[in-house]
Amino acid sequence: MSVEQTLETLTKIIQDVLELPGLTLTMETSAADVDEWDSMTHIQIIASIEAHYKIRFALGELQSLKNVGDMIQLIQKKLTK
Repeated sequence: MSVEQTLETLTKIIQDVLELPGLTLTMETSAADVDEWDSMTHIQIIASIEAHYKIRFALGELQSLKNVGDMIQLIQKKLTK
């Protein structure tokens, strides 16, 4: 799966969780850039990503993420295992 495909899928997941169908994400987007993306919705986003890709994240992996690009790299790493 390419970075672009993962970004597209991740955008749809985050749009659904945040109920923001027009939200556009880039590799540099972070939770701080989106008003509706708070700690509670962050948990929902992580759970939705895990369910969609059938993967699990360790807390330590999530703590080091700074933006959407970091999340995409982590997803792709998990999918290639």
